[in-house]
This record gives sequence, C-alpha cells and structure tokens, in this order.
Amino acid sequence: MTQIRLKGVSNTLLLLFIQFVILLLLYAGLRVGFYIANIFLFPNVSTAELIHMMLGGLKFDIVAILYINILYILLQSLPFPFKYNETYQKVCKWIFVATNSIGIALNLVDFAYYPYTLKRTTGTVFSQFANEGNLLKLTYDFLIDYWYLLILFALIIYSLAKVFDLLKLVKVQKVSWLFYSIQIVAFLFTIFLFIGGVRGGWAHSTRPITLSNAGDYVKSPEEMNIVLNTPFSMLKTLKAISLKEVHYFSDEELENIYPVIHQPKDSASFNKLNVVVFILESFGKEHIGALNRDINNGTYKGYTPFLDSLIGESYTFTRSFANGRKSIDALPSVITGIPSVGEPFVLSIYSGNKTTSIAKLLRDEGYETAFFHGAPNGSMGFSAYTQLAGIEHYYGKNEYNNDADFDGIWGIWDEPFMQFMADKIVEMPQPFFAGFFSLSSHHPFKVPEKYNGKFPKGPLEVHEPIGYTDYALKQFFAKASKMPWFDNTLFVITADHATVSHLPEYHTSANAFAIPIVFYYPGGELKGESDKLIQQIDIMPTVMNYLNYPKPYFAFGFDAFDTNRNNFVINNIGGVYNLFKGDYYMTHDGTKATSIFNLRDDKFLKKDLISNTEVKDSLEHTLKAFIQQYNYKMIHNKLIVKD
Repeated sequence: MTQIRLKGVSNTLLLLFIQFVILLLLYAGLRVGFYIANIFLFPNVSTAELIHMMLGGLKFDIVAILYINILYILLQSLPFPFKYNETYQKVCKWIFVATNSIGIALNLVDFAYYPYTLKRTTGTVFSQFANEGNLLKLTYDFLIDYWYLLILFALIIYSLAKVFDLLKLVKVQKVSWLFYSIQIVAFLFTIFLFIGGVRGGWAHSTRPITLSNAGDYVKSPEEMNIVLNTPFSMLKTLKAISLKEVHYFSDEELENIYPVIHQPKDSASFNKLNVVVFILESFGKEHIGALNRDINNGTYKGYTPFLDSLIGESYTFTRSFANGRKSIDALPSVITGIPSVGEPFVLSIYSGNKTTSIAKLLRDEGYETAFFHGAPNGSMGFSAYTQLAGIEHYYGKNEYNNDADFDGIWGIWDEPFMQFMADKIVEMPQPFFAGFFSLSSHHPFKVPEKYNGKFPKGPLEVHEPIGYTDYALKQFFAKASKMPWFDNTLFVITADHATVSHLPEYHTSANAFAIPIVFYYPGGELKGESDKLIQQIDIMPTVMNYLNYPKPYFAFGFDAFDTNRNNFVINNIGGVYNLFKGDYYMTHDGTKATSIFNLRDDKFLKKDLISNTEVKDSLEHTLKAFIQQYNYKMIHNKLIVKD
C-alpha cells in the first residue's frame, strides 16, 4: 500500500485538514443516502434544491465532525515531538476510527428510523429508552432487519481505517526553537478554527448554530432533516429545552383568545360513566378504511375491519391528529391534556410540575383507576408517568406473569393482554377509569405464529400486526360486551401517533399526524361524524364535559363536542410548530411562519399561501396565544386549578 508521507514541521495540520475533508465527503455521501432511503417522504425536492441543501449541510457537518473528533484533534495538535511516535499514532488511529464510527452509525440508524419519527434522532432517545430491560434484544432485532446497514457500516469503517493508514506523518529530525514556534502557532490556529467551526462563524454577533438554522436551506420544515445530520441533532438536544416567557397579550386578552381553565357548562348532574381509553400503537388514520372512504374512489378497505364496524356505531372525526410523533408524547397528551413542545413533556425540565389528568379528576370523585401496558414494568417510563397522573393500579408484564404469551421483544401479545384487562376490569368497582396502551403493532412487525397468514400483509410491514391488534380489539369487545359494566361505559379509541405511510395522501407533513379519535358509548345515542378539528389533548376536556364534570379543571385542549369551531390543533416537532385552524395548516419556526396551506382545497400541499397576509396574521395570532399560555403555565408550574 502506497503511503502519502507528510513532511515538514507543521505536517500535523495538513494531516488534520486532509482527514477533515475526507470526513466532510463521507457525511455528504451519508446525507445523499439518507435522502434516497427516505425519498418517498420528500416528494417535492428538485435536484437544484437538493444541491442547495447539500451545501447548507456542510455547516452542520463541520460542527458534528469537530465535536466528534475533539480528542483526536487535541492529540494531533499538541506542540510536542512525542506525537510522531509510532505507538502514539496507532492510539490516535483507533481513537479516530472509534469516535467517527459512532457518528457514522448514528447517521445510518436514521436511514431506517426516520420514517417512524419524521425527525432526526435527538438527545432525548437516551432518556426514552433508559428503562428498557431488553435493549440488547431490540438492538439485535434492528440489526437483523436492517442487515444491509450493518454491512454498509462495516465497509465505511474499514475504508476509513485504510485511508488513515495512507497518510503517514514523517518525524522531524531536528527539534529546535523553530519547531516549537511553528507547532505552537499551528496549535493556536487549530483552536481558532475549531471555535469558529462549532459556532458557525467567528463574528461576535454569530450565535451558535442550532437545528433551526437548517430552515435557511429548505422551503418546508420536514426538509430540514435532509440538511441536518444525526450526530449534530443529538449533540444539540442533549441539554433540556428551557422555555421563555412571551407577552403578546394582556391576561384578559389571552383568556378571551385561548382559555385553558374549563368551567362546568350547566347544572346538569354528574353522569358517572365508566371511562376506558385505548391508545393503539402506530394506528395512523391511513390504515383505517372507515376514515378513508374518499381514497381510490371509495374502494380502499384498510386493515382494521373491526374498528371500521365500531366506528359505524360511534362518534368520530374525519380531521383528527396526534400532538406528537412518539409514544412518549402520547400519554401526557391523551391522559393529561398536555402536548409536548420541542421535546417530550415527560423528559423535559417541567415534567415535575403539578398536573391533573382524566384519571385523577375522576379518582377524586370516587372512581377506581387503572392502566394496562403489556411491556415490562418501567418500559418507556409509563409506570412512572401513570403514577404521577394519579392512576392507582398499573398492570404490566410483571402483573400478567405468564411469559408463554411474551412476544420476545416488547411484551405480552395484545390479544391475551386485552383479555387479561377485561378480567381485571370486571373486578373493579364501578365507576372506574381504565387506560390501555397496545404494543404488538410495532417493529419488528410480527404476529403470533398461530395467526401467520390470517391478516393481510399489505404494502407496509406494519399492516399485518395492525390487523392482529384490530382482531385483539374485536376479541376484547366480544368479551366485555357480556360484562355488567359494558353498557355504562364511554370508550375512547385513539392512536399514540401515525407511522410510516403508503398512500400519497399521507405523504404530507400535515397528514403525518393524522390518527383516529373515536368515542363509543354502547348504552347511549353517541353516534355520528364531524369534520371539526380534533387532537389528542382534546380527549380530556371532551370526556369530562360529556360526563358533566361539575368542577373547573385545567387542560390545553378543547371540547370536541362543542359546536364552537374556533378551536385549533397544535404540535411541535424539532422546534417547528404545526398549527391547524379552520381549513388552514401553518408551519412556524417560533419566529415566523414558514408555510401556509388550505387543506380542504390543497390536500397535497402544493400551493403555499404564505403571501396571504390576512390568513397568516390570523393564524399567527392564534399561535402566539398558545405559546404565551403554554410557556407561562409551564415555567410557573400552573397546570392545575387551585382549590
């Protein structure tokens, strides 16, 4: 192997420069690979726009590469002759290879993981999986399913090590004052370059580069993920997000625009129905035939025949959305009425705030409360959250206590665990609240062996397990319908988040959050369909108002059954706000609107109405009210109604 021998007193600076350029080229290649792997999620990116994003991505690659290689840069820049020692250089080589392999691996993970979260992996991933007892198994299954990424990773690391060997420092024969002078200057110059590189410039006015800076190179927020790289996203989100107070409106104006204290509407007596909430893993609206009757000229059937039939006996909404893209976002949204902004609420510095919940409010009125999740206790932090939410009894894999029904990865299969739930509920005194979070419709998308071939596979791997969970739901209702508590129960069926999509109608940033929200009351006349906007945080006030709950309570959402349509839907992914109001959908970076579309007239988001000042001002007026309420209540721990 022919080596390039770098001679001269300042040869280490040249070595670092060459290696840095090689890493920049590598990251550019990984960015192209990320785009190709997820090209169906970026349907409107032209070649010219992609080139612009690639050039913009250099800033973010520089930051990531510098931080990842900080130890290696320091070791190679030290102004001392011992750095030319062969053993010293071998140590440097393996530090270089090891640290850069981490950055490369993180980028490759998002080739596969991005479609499920619609954002680059962030620093919250460590907290999110901190309580998982089967991380090795999950990692193993990921590597098996995405074996080609493992092979690509190995080839890249092997090539990187070989490239390192091609570049060889030549020891300076004579160590003199000139050697030390040049080396010290080179060392200081390296520090200067490092500081400017990680900040994004040297000017005093330059603020350290952040994720939002990627917006300078794209026309829509989701495309920021092409510009970014995963190590940068993780490094910039390791610190908790700290909200800042804003003062757009007076207190009186704010309460008129967006009140968050819900008052009893009339003197009707409290109707103590049982409440059961199903949160179904990855049940995006796309997969449900009854909610997509306009797709393919009415021929689209979906993958949930039982849920379709139940919707016919329920009250549902055709424009219903999640407040996040992760399971960990869903519980606070559904149970507590609190959406996540920037990062999951339960992982934020505000997670210790006093909160209320459907369960706690009902428990204070004499309800028995329980939550069911078939994963090992502690998984996803659900058991800790439900305790904070005032739920008395938690039933997980530990309580099920039968590993014969363990799926080998996540927990107990949905069908037997739903049967277990029905048996436990019948033991609870009425009235009661019960929450359930499914898990089988999750990667690696398997069903019990006895059901192989029973459910349609469809074009996406998730379709088969969605069919299985729908069947499990059917079996639960078949059993529950024979129990004495059934007719006196309000059921709420929703999803934690949407997931990968196949239909073009769901390849938009708006429909990436589309989920079902269904209210079923077998003992009453709660039937119908509405195109009113609704979101997960609306579930709590909708349930409490339907029961005629007699006391004021706090929730960020709205009553979905209220005839007033001045409500809105909000979510925040990676610092970008998405606001739905009326027929309009706006994305906003917290400072300015970045796009506006009319969803009724333009479902594929082709015509940006950002220049429509009247519409933009109206939507921003609403968003400002939300930001002011949310930030103030979080910062000052005012998420409950004081007695």
